[in-house]
Amino acid sequence: MRFTREQLRACYGMRVPDLLPNPLRLLFVGINPSLSSAAAGAHFATRGNRFYPALAAAGIVRDVIDASDGYPPEGLAQLREAGVGVTNIVAGATARADELSRDQLRAGAAALVVRVAQLHPKVVAILGVTAYRTAFARPGAVTGEQPDPIAWDDGTGESRVFVLPNPSGLNAHETVDSLAAAYAEAARAAGIPPALTGP
Repeated sequence: MRFTREQLRACYGMRVPDLLPNPLRLLFVGINPSLSSAAAGAHFATRGNRFYPALAAAGIVRDVIDASDGYPPEGLAQLREAGVGVTNIVAGATARADELSRDQLRAGAAALVVRVAQLHPKVVAILGVTAYRTAFARPGAVTGEQPDPIAWDDGTGESRVFVLPNPSGLNAHETVDSLAAAYAEAARAAGIPPALTGP
């Protein structure tokens, strides 16, 4: 389904429901939803976004999921089977992530830390190093695993934190293959079964 400009404009500020399977092994964190994602009610639903092709190329899911009209049941089942969740730093949809203020990113990061402490994912993968640097006040951060895990609220463990490339088509120097390699590393760290993560 193609959304009209009027339909998309009406989606400013709307939220996309978090995807939080149980067990939650790997929580991907986008910057904030696109207007297309808000209209479709699914994360990374913009046509041309490489998130789902990268998950498939990494072996995290078996098939490329087309979320442009919402999650197909079989795609949703594959994400849940793998224990893959999706949320955002900032909940409200915008046309572009650069419309967000530093204060919005900082507030979103603080709320995310609280939620991760409650949800206990093994790995949190934040998609976008520039947004991570601002949101978490880590101006020198680089992609890969970060030195500061998030402690769980019950004291039983912690979530490892990875910063990985953003799959947006605007991130032109990344390819599906390079994204897949980064995402597969996080999936292995999260204990997603080797049969799903490939060689």
